[in-house]
Amino acid sequence: MKKPNFLFITLLIISLVLTACSVPGPVKELIPGFEPEHEEEIPVEEAAEEQKAEPVMTFVPETAEIPEPDVISEDVIEENSFEGYILGEDDVPENGVYLKSVKNPGEVTIVFGGDIDFDTGYANMNALRSRGGDISSALSPDLLSLLRDSDICMLNNEFPYSDRGTPTAGKKFTFRAPPSTVHYLTDMGVDIVGLANNHAYDHGKDALLDTFDTLDGEGIPYVGAGHNIEEASKPVYFIAGGMKIGIVAATQIERTSPPDTKEATETEPGVLRTLDPSRFVSVIENTKANSDFVIVFVHWGSENKNEYEASQRDLAEKYEAAGADLIIGMHPHVLQGFDYVGNVPVMYSLGNFWFNSKTLDNCAVSAVITRDGLKSLRFHPCQQRDCRTTMFDEGSDEYNRIIKQMRTFSTEHADIDDQGFVTYTETSKGRETLPASASSRPAPKPEVPVVDPTFIEQPEQNPETP
Repeated sequence: MKKPNFLFITLLIISLVLTACSVPGPVKELIPGFEPEHEEEIPVEEAAEEQKAEPVMTFVPETAEIPEPDVISEDVIEENSFEGYILGEDDVPENGVYLKSVKNPGEVTIVFGGDIDFDTGYANMNALRSRGGDISSALSPDLLSLLRDSDICMLNNEFPYSDRGTPTAGKKFTFRAPPSTVHYLTDMGVDIVGLANNHAYDHGKDALLDTFDTLDGEGIPYVGAGHNIEEASKPVYFIAGGMKIGIVAATQIERTSPPDTKEATETEPGVLRTLDPSRFVSVIENTKANSDFVIVFVHWGSENKNEYEASQRDLAEKYEAAGADLIIGMHPHVLQGFDYVGNVPVMYSLGNFWFNSKTLDNCAVSAVITRDGLKSLRFHPCQQRDCRTTMFDEGSDEYNRIIKQMRTFSTEHADIDDQGFVTYTETSKGRETLPASASSRPAPKPEVPVVDPTFIEQPEQNPETP
């Protein structure tokens, strides 16, 4: 018998030992002679702490939907914006808010004109009919283009649209136009009119109510009058050029008690008055809080006077303090000058725009507004003659004459350059040397307070009889 190979047996034993060390615990226990090692016991409290310290991993199946944060999609933003302006829930026409596209992104050009009258019994309308009835026969082509090419155009509507009512008893001049004439506003390119004036109520309540309906039917918003005082006090807002522009209007005229032109009440239609400016100041403050730029369109002063009154300046100071960014005035039927109250430009009177057959210098004024404020303000010399309003060419004799005259009407802080651009200046440096003139100074304040009911306005002299 062959003896066993001790080397082979030794290697076999070593192999079995190594195999036993790598076998899983449950298998090791099946190996004869294997005894499990006894681990040191860990107190329950320490074990709990170790378990608590270990990070907890949560595994989410690949098919589970992970919630995303609330993010407004670009499509939703697009639906709730207008040319870069994010619209609020209240930015709707029912609240006097209108969307207006602009020609130059980021800026809005607004053109203002003075008094208009479509009363068919007066010379200007007779001339219009005799010339074919097209508004182009009433305005020069360049002036008409200025109005139509603006982003927003505003005029003073100095009459009611109606076939109803009776003339105000005892009033020397009363106006009324057939509702059908309202299309001339659209033909001119007008986007908004002011009704806060001393002729809106010339034929009483019914005619004023017809005026609201007529303008609404033509799609032209109005300011300064309404079915009640709340509506008469409401601004009109235009969202344009990425900003919100607020326009408000009120009248200081007539300065009588009671006035022929009724002020609106809680239940009755009428205009918004500013003889006592407290309510209108509140309107301006509220409009400023809800817009980027505020325009005040105000009916004030005395007729046929190129000199502005101290009462106009006093009101302008109150409007500026309330938040006005631009103040545009009318009522005197003639031109009055420019002024600055703080940084706010004031145009005291635009004069007549297209009103009757008298030969009168007048104007259009264009303002360019950006998010940074008023970019430019420009005076465009015009003249009403033979029932037609003409804008003069820059540099012409008539253009230069009116620019020079406007410098005498304006305060020393309002500079008007040869192109008609109006800017603030600390002094009158750069003006022509002109003889002293009462036109360059404000008229004295009336001896009685402006709210005194004994201060009776003089009858109008400007409008013609039929």
